[in-house]
Amino acid sequence: MPKRFIFFFLFLTLLSSKSNCQNDSLSTSKIKQRKIILLGSSTALTVGSLIYLNQAWYQQYNTGKFHFFNDNPEWLQMDKVGHFFTTYQVGRLMMGGFDWAHLTKKQKLFIGGSTGLIYMTAIECMDGFSSGWGFSWGDETANILGASLAISQQAFWGNQRIQVKYSYSQSGLAQYNPDLLGKNFYTQILKDYNGQTYWLSVNPSSFIKKQNKFPKWLNFAFGYSAYGMLGARYNNFVVEDKNGTVLNFERERRFYFSLDVDLTRIKTKSRLLKSIFSAFNMLKFPAPTIQFSNKGVRGYALYF
Repeated sequence: MPKRFIFFFLFLTLLSSKSNCQNDSLSTSKIKQRKIILLGSSTALTVGSLIYLNQAWYQQYNTGKFHFFNDNPEWLQMDKVGHFFTTYQVGRLMMGGFDWAHLTKKQKLFIGGSTGLIYMTAIECMDGFSSGWGFSWGDETANILGASLAISQQAFWGNQRIQVKYSYSQSGLAQYNPDLLGKNFYTQILKDYNGQTYWLSVNPSSFIKKQNKFPKWLNFAFGYSAYGMLGARYNNFVVEDKNGTVLNFERERRFYFSLDVDLTRIKTKSRLLKSIFSAFNMLKFPAPTIQFSNKGVRGYALYF
């Protein structure tokens, strides 16, 4: 559900500035100060955002007994991929924050890496008490997988060789159901699944021997998106253009192959640039792309 992404960007702002200074030589008092800053700011953001969500989103729906809801068939599973992306990115950034605060490796992996999972599970439980939704095991499975990808890579490799990224381009479909898909660009980024693409961005150089000429910043990206969705499960209403012609949108899955840039592997001595690179590395870099779907193969000179 789109509301899950609202506070992800707050986490991003909080943690990206704290994710690239782990090698500093600091005094004991300075390290203690960083731990207090990290714990205090992340706790305040987490608790504050959950309270806000409860008041701004859930109070308009009647709450009742805890219940489950199977939304797996909805949106061609784009919402599940969104959960996977969010828990991965929050885990990645939070582990960087734990490095910044000089916490132990176990604390970084099992607490920092699980922060996104804990946060999203709390929201899922709030869904469970809401009459508008319910606790979704599909959502929770995606949450677990996203956190697991971030933690396992950090544990075995010490870096993120396979990253989950996001890109967006307006689909043009929101105009036919703006209440559900968004009434303007800013709401459509969150609500219109037709315009979202999620990527697994793989860094080949990290899987090859250290001495190789393959650019360390160049990634291969494999994407997934879906199109033609005016409703969660079905397009069960008539859509007409301005001339009264009935439009028929076929719901379809799309797959992609593209190139990408791993901004975190670009060398720089600037802490500011490192923080900016870490923050923006959640976004897929625009590049030539090949699309595969049941309608055939299509090429893009530049895909966003």
